[in-house]
Amino acid sequence: MDDSENPSSTPGSPTSAGFSTDRLPPNTSRTTDSSDEDEAAVDPHVIPDDDGDDGGDDDEEGEDLYNDNYMDDYRQMDEQDQFESVGLDDSMEDERDLDQIMADRRAAEIELDARDTRTGAAERKLPRLLHDQDTDEDINYRRPKRFRADFRPPVGARSDDDADGATQSSPGRSQRGHSRDDVPMTDQTDDDPYEDEYDDEDEMNMYRVQGTLREWVTRDEVRRFIAKKFKEFLLTYVNPKNEQGDIEYVRLINEMVLANKCSLEIDYKQFIYIHPNIAIWLADAPQSVLEVMEEVAKNVVFDIHKNYKNIHQKIYVRVTNLPVYDQIRNIRQIHLNTMIRIGGVVTRRSGVFPQLQQVKYDCNKCGTILGPFFQNSYSEVKVGSCPECQSKGPFTINVEQTIYRNYQKLSLQESPGIVPAGRLPRYKEVILLNDLIDCARPGEEIEVTGIYTNNFDLSLNTKNGFPVFATVVEANYVTKKQDLFSAYKLTDEDKAEIERLARDPRIGERIIKSIAPSIYGHEDIKTAIALAMFGGQEKNVKGKHRLRGDINVLLLGDPGTAKSQFLKYVEKTGHRAVYTTGKGASAVGLTAAVHKDPVTREWTLEGGALVLADRGICLIDEFDKMNDQDRVSIHEAMEQQSISISKAGIVTSLQARCSVIAAANPIGGRYDSSKTFSQNVELTDPILSRFDVLCVVKDVVDPVTDEMLARFVVDSHARSQPKGVNLEDQPVSNSQDDLLASARPADPEILSQDMLKKYITFAKLNVFPKLHDADLDKLTHVYAELRRESSHGQGVPIAVRHIESMIRTSEAHARMHLRSYVTQEDVDMAIRVLLDSFISTQKFGVQKALQKSFKKYMTFKKDYNELLLHLLRVLVKDALHFEEIVSGTTSHLTHIEVKVEELRSKAQEYEIYDLKPFFSSTHFRNSNFILDEGRGVIRHPLAR
Repeated sequence: MDDSENPSSTPGSPTSAGFSTDRLPPNTSRTTDSSDEDEAAVDPHVIPDDDGDDGGDDDEEGEDLYNDNYMDDYRQMDEQDQFESVGLDDSMEDERDLDQIMADRRAAEIELDARDTRTGAAERKLPRLLHDQDTDEDINYRRPKRFRADFRPPVGARSDDDADGATQSSPGRSQRGHSRDDVPMTDQTDDDPYEDEYDDEDEMNMYRVQGTLREWVTRDEVRRFIAKKFKEFLLTYVNPKNEQGDIEYVRLINEMVLANKCSLEIDYKQFIYIHPNIAIWLADAPQSVLEVMEEVAKNVVFDIHKNYKNIHQKIYVRVTNLPVYDQIRNIRQIHLNTMIRIGGVVTRRSGVFPQLQQVKYDCNKCGTILGPFFQNSYSEVKVGSCPECQSKGPFTINVEQTIYRNYQKLSLQESPGIVPAGRLPRYKEVILLNDLIDCARPGEEIEVTGIYTNNFDLSLNTKNGFPVFATVVEANYVTKKQDLFSAYKLTDEDKAEIERLARDPRIGERIIKSIAPSIYGHEDIKTAIALAMFGGQEKNVKGKHRLRGDINVLLLGDPGTAKSQFLKYVEKTGHRAVYTTGKGASAVGLTAAVHKDPVTREWTLEGGALVLADRGICLIDEFDKMNDQDRVSIHEAMEQQSISISKAGIVTSLQARCSVIAAANPIGGRYDSSKTFSQNVELTDPILSRFDVLCVVKDVVDPVTDEMLARFVVDSHARSQPKGVNLEDQPVSNSQDDLLASARPADPEILSQDMLKKYITFAKLNVFPKLHDADLDKLTHVYAELRRESSHGQGVPIAVRHIESMIRTSEAHARMHLRSYVTQEDVDMAIRVLLDSFISTQKFGVQKALQKSFKKYMTFKKDYNELLLHLLRVLVKDALHFEEIVSGTTSHLTHIEVKVEELRSKAQEYEIYDLKPFFSSTHFRNSNFILDEGRGVIRHPLAR
């Protein structure tokens, strides 16, 4: 049929070929295929008009497109303008007229719309959340069925393809000339794109996963459902702990904008409480769900703060408090593409590199700009061909219009305290993107919440000989262990309890007793370790000169005096404690080493034990077994608390802000009090002067002390046996019960280990004592006296560093009591600790004279009961020694007696005149002493 017979044909309507007929030359007619008959009828009237106008009336200037043979394209070819009758089914002929066809189609459309309404609003429209104006991926989304109505011709009108009413233009063909941005979506002009209504049945259908979860969360209706629920969560969730009743995440968004950040932290525990199913989807399919959540967060933030899009173009959702914690060595293939939470120590950090995020290419042949193409961390986007010139390249990245993002890689190694015995620590590569760059440095202990994924690594295939993939963790949220402990472990109740404990005037003695309660005695070592764990206050003079605040301790003594046990206790109790031994650690193992990365072939820096213990404690056992060269390497780390590296073109400095607690044995195995300190140890003066406290431990034979120690050890072993004797069910002497009280947390004087950790953490984070209202003149006077005495004796030489040691010790004692200023009591305690260290290094004869000279400082803050108990033990020991000289043996004795007057005379030398509190104290009863007031003697039974 000729087009002139079709009254509905308009010059501007699209044809099946995709262009308008008014673009043809004015002297040509329009040719249309007809499906009216079984075979296409050839219209003899549709022929090219060779005598027509050649376009000379065209007023536009430019190239003449009408050449001599342009009419050949429109000449009639009867043999090609007909359909073959072979294969056509005569039974499919439609006898309906156009009005009937349009009526049936409208009825079908009404039925389809009704079905869409019944199946839920999620099938009717596509929210703006998933629209992206910069990509061509939008055409891949399924259009709602109601879009058919947008492209239906008016009733009674037909397009150019409706030659005889037998063929109707299909909606798919009509949409070819339109982009989705050009066509308004039904019911989506001004309303909220997340206001789809879901009844209970619709929501249950959404929660019923069909197929795999990763495929399910990529469906359009599921993504719209997640977006709606997450937006409701952001705008309605109220934290039950918030007394004001503020909306939690609106407040966090305001704080984020105030801090000019682009990361919104979402508490997983809060989210799973409101939407448990979606929270599980987030953990199992994080890539797709996070994409939706970040888009929702961006829209919500930009709705609240209209102009914030000028500062940050994207908002990142950071998931915190993921309940499941995995060890690095326990990660397997089942964790791939899921969200995990791991912890460890950063051992290596790469530089910051730009990574392609949104790339555009230039076609070198036609100059067309292709893109943008979105690049993710899992696959590389490559251009196949140019849509303009159809060439396959070459293509060059358009540097000006390409968008990059920051990229950095960390090596996360297992924490030193959790590696099983005999195993090597394992590590994982962690990728940091965008605003997570430089959130951690080598030596810091962190926790990473991220997506465990894989990428192809050709070097691994070459190395292993079969296809394998390198696994990495793409970080979503990073927090430091110290920040984590202080933020989440210390509750308001804990802080109130800590402040209540600090008001106890004997809190210092209670903390010292709580240090290694399973070790009997050694009060001087426990005091030194307690002061080192609290630490002093560092000074940084105008940012140019830094003075350390950490306290270094050296334990030197005979074998079997629990030196290594003290170090192991600090490793389990202290924060970020790294344990190593002298023979097992080299210079680079303690400081830092330079290695070549096997993949990038670049030199990288790896920190040693002192770097890994930054802001913590480094424990070195068998300190005397170290080589002299290795020992010299830690001089800078112990005083300046930094490690300078100049190797392989890397010139830098690492932080080593940690306390050093070392244990060493004397020459020959046992300490000889008749020799000088330098003759007992193989340590030089430079390294000794860097230790603030020296504790010399001697294994002295004392019948009373040895008996109590033996009972303590035996009872401790019996209590630790799972099938051993239950001492609590059997009658035990009061002396044994009270003796073991120092190892029981139930003793009111002893703090539990958990509370001790929290107390130390709270003090180090919140208390910064200053030197004020203290008798600082006393420090200078004591220093001058010690310098004079050290010149005569042959102990540890006193240097200017020891003044700083006393200041640090006084600050640590003030921090132990949660005081903001150093008082006279703190200064006296520091003087006493320094004097104990100095006098213990002298010969036996010199010690007595020094103790008498500094007696007024030595007795400070000592419990008088402990002092009197010590004097009583000395009297018992002298009495046993006298009886052995007189009788030749003491095997026949069942007890030993000491006169009360002898103890009183000894006590008066220390200005103690009242012995009644001592006789009624637990110290006296626990030591198995019995007072006979009638005879005026003190009786001590002997174990036989």
